[in-house]
Amino acid sequence: MSAYFLLIPILLPIIGGAFLGIHPMKQDRRRNIFVFSVTFLTSCMIAALLINPPGADDLTLQLAGVLEIKFRLDGCGMIFAGLIAFLWPLAVIYAFGYIERRKNAFLAFYVITYGVTSGIVFAGNLMTMYMFYELLTIVTIPLVMHELDHKSVVAARRYMKYSFGGAAFGFLAFIVVLKYGDTLDFVYGGVLKENAMLQHRTFLLLIYTIAVFGFGVKAALFPVHGWLPAASVAPTPVTALLHAVAVVKAGAFAIIRITYYSFGTDFLKGTVSQNIIICAASLTILYGSVKAVKEQHCKRRLAYSTVSNLSYIILAAALMSEAGLQAGFLHLLFHGLMKITLFYCMGVIMLRTGKKYLWEMNGIGRRVPLIMTIYTIAGTALIGIPPLCGFISKWHIAEAAIASDNPFAYVGLGALMISAFLTAIYIMELVIRAWFPVLFAGETKPSGPMIEAANEADTMTVGGDDGTTDVVMADALMPDDDTSRIKVGWEMSAPLIVLTAAIIFFGLYSGPLAEFIRQVAAGIRR
Repeated sequence: MSAYFLLIPILLPIIGGAFLGIHPMKQDRRRNIFVFSVTFLTSCMIAALLINPPGADDLTLQLAGVLEIKFRLDGCGMIFAGLIAFLWPLAVIYAFGYIERRKNAFLAFYVITYGVTSGIVFAGNLMTMYMFYELLTIVTIPLVMHELDHKSVVAARRYMKYSFGGAAFGFLAFIVVLKYGDTLDFVYGGVLKENAMLQHRTFLLLIYTIAVFGFGVKAALFPVHGWLPAASVAPTPVTALLHAVAVVKAGAFAIIRITYYSFGTDFLKGTVSQNIIICAASLTILYGSVKAVKEQHCKRRLAYSTVSNLSYIILAAALMSEAGLQAGFLHLLFHGLMKITLFYCMGVIMLRTGKKYLWEMNGIGRRVPLIMTIYTIAGTALIGIPPLCGFISKWHIAEAAIASDNPFAYVGLGALMISAFLTAIYIMELVIRAWFPVLFAGETKPSGPMIEAANEADTMTVGGDDGTTDVVMADALMPDDDTSRIKVGWEMSAPLIVLTAAIIFFGLYSGPLAEFIRQVAAGIRR
């Protein structure tokens, strides 16, 4: 297949989303058909490229001197491409049933984001990836602030500041590779010149470390993670997109690219930079898990879980081994499946019941049994219990850590073990509340600093750890005796069923996928 076909998954959704923004459609049916058609055709084109890739062919646009916009589909890109091609059509179907206001604007940016993410996937050099990485921030800001209320605007500003600031640090890697590298292209093993690695070793390691934390903003690496829990105020289709598919995975993907395809593991392995990244990832794993256990807002609890799980990927990649890269890619894929499912389940509950805090979930399983069953399966997978896919990726990460010759890998292994225990707590607490409310029959209303009376009337203010506040009716804190079933439309239930089937399937039969990723990690598939 010609390399020119790489442009279709990039341009089709960008043009389609722009058309919807310029020519809004009033009829829901017509709009939904148009959006799904663009999304589905994009995924089909990506699937065709995965089946029949262009091979070694590149699509290059010369700008000035050595600066080029280049597109290529290599093994690394194929992994991320498969994830977005599978999840995005399901995401837009879910959005059809969820979004009730300003649908044209929302779906326009939602589709454009697909094209921009495809640009990151198919980027053949550091310049192209960086260009689309910046565009990703720009096109997702309107999605974060979709509700246009105070909390959404504040969250969008915070996301913008973090992302642009992080990208500025990531830009340093672009400049350094341009000066000290043989090429800006992604080459397995790295592109730095041998004399530069000898003469400027300390400087190059410093820039690499700074760049990892810069790209780590989107990957929510501590301490540059603060935007992610705040962004949970956005509609659930957006938070799922930010926390499971596009934005956070783009950050982890960029870290993998500069580590294995720009600076090179032969140069980085065994250095202080590697140890710093391993320790930072381990700290983030523990921090995110602890914050998730403490958090009472259900979506923010999942957001802190994302903070933790993204650093599983960074930790695995920072081991700088074939086994580590394989494990990181596996968790990149499987975490995407698990976390988008959990967010979508919580979105249904919040939208249909108006409940969003942990203490309000007592007995909710009787009202939405299908949704809570799916939540239970996805949550169990996230804990890492076999035979679900979360166990597969976590097992590979642990194996890679044990096999590593870096003593700091055992710090990461310890963090994984503690995090697994904490994950069981913050996932199963909600599950038990939903299915066995009798265990919490004697529970009193929340009190203390978490809840303050806003006035003597009907409202109470519930403060989040991220600085945001929510105002809820005091009656919402009372026990819920309503056991009536809640009807969930097919737009939101069908994607969840498909995602659950994928979680189970890859838990039982992940061998071929793991072998393909092993070949990518070993440099066999380039």
